[in-house]
Amino acid sequence: MDLAELTARLHAIRDRNDWRQFHSPKNLAMAASVEMAELVEIFQWLSEAQSRQLPPAQLAHAGQEVGDIVLYLLLLCSELGIDLEQAVRAKLADSERRFGR
Repeated sequence: MDLAELTARLHAIRDRNDWRQFHSPKNLAMAASVEMAELVEIFQWLSEAQSRQLPPAQLAHAGQEVGDIVLYLLLLCSELGIDLEQAVRAKLADSERRFGR
């Protein structure tokens, strides 16, 4: 996954639609949270076993919500100047140190 390409494509959509005015870090974090809530809703009343075996339509819906979350995070990182790949690698390294490999 080329994060720079995805971010550039997102910026093109944002700019074509004059949405930058709405893309403050606060708004983007809130939007990502809303999309996460939509993902959680898919699993809300399922058993553990059911959550591991979603029907195709629900699995596709979950994938759409995951995509929304990632895109909002890319925009948020862009607005804040956070290198997403570096942040993820640093967090993973920290988890490896804390919890073992």
